[in-house]
This record gives sequence, structure tokens and C-alpha cells, in this order.
Amino acid sequence: MKSEIHPSLNKVCFLDVATGRRFLTQSTMRSARKEQIDGEEYFVVVRDVTMDSHPAYTGEKRLVDTAGRVEKFTSKFKRVRR
Repeated sequence: MKSEIHPSLNKVCFLDVATGRRFLTQSTMRSARKEQIDGEEYFVVVRDVTMDSHPAYTGEKRLVDTAGRVEKFTSKFKRVRR
């Protein structure tokens, strides 16, 4: 195998913004933010949604306003005839 064409694995901490939970793993991702965790340096990658906060995984139902979607779309993209 060629040694210089493969990406390097880094220690990464994925941080869920919604729950504050940290998930430690290895990834090829990097970030400018680093943090010492248990005496080791990790790249911190901030995520808005993870398995801890996504409704499909948590079973939490969220209400979505579906009333008036078609009317809103047609009024937004209605052409003016001259």
C-alpha cells in the first residue's frame, strides 16, 4: 500500500449542541477547536443533531405546521401577468 495517499485517523469528540453529550471516536475529520479529555487531545466537532437529539431515534414527536403549505407556496411563487 502507498503510505501517503491514505487519510490519517484523528481522535475526535462529537459534541451534540442540543443535549451536551460527547461521543469520543476516531475519524478523519479535524477542526480548529481542540480539547483535553482524559489526558488526551481530541478535535471537537460540533453537531446540531445526533442520535441523542434526533426525533427518529428518540421517539419524540414534533408538531409540523402543514396547514396552508400549498397556499403559501402559490402566493410566494405567483407570477404577475402584464
